[in-house]
Amino acid sequence: MPIDYQKEGRVAIFTINRPEVLNALSPQALAEWTEALVEFRDNKDLWVGIVTGAGEKSFCAGLDLRGGPGGGPPGGGPGGASPPRPAAPQATLVRGLELWKPMIAAVNGYAFGGGFEIALACDIRIAAENARFGLTEVTLGLIPGRR
Repeated sequence: MPIDYQKEGRVAIFTINRPEVLNALSPQALAEWTEALVEFRDNKDLWVGIVTGAGEKSFCAGLDLRGGPGGGPPGGGPGGASPPRPAAPQATLVRGLELWKPMIAAVNGYAFGGGFEIALACDIRIAAENARFGLTEVTLGLIPGRR
């Protein structure tokens, strides 16, 4: 499972578990995490959530641009044409998901692109000494937060 969702007392722990790709989120992982966030939001016994990344190298490197359906580099169509956008993007922690419970980002390693945006969407961010932050979308000609 790309997202490990555990409950310990009143705390929900979300671990992005794809260390082989620096915990980049595939469309499947993003959908799975959103489902877990909705369950957390609606569970009255859970009071706070913590999100972290598996391993010591990366918190989350953002969206997986190479793996799985919906992956591939931006403008990957013939002649650099952009793929069509879905009419209604999926709600996530970063955009559109109503979540009134506090979230803590435990940042270990790289928090690049969407991973940085996840950390910013949390109420509290705790960074390890090896944490590195950046909006790397600009190197691909993208506007941060737009995919």
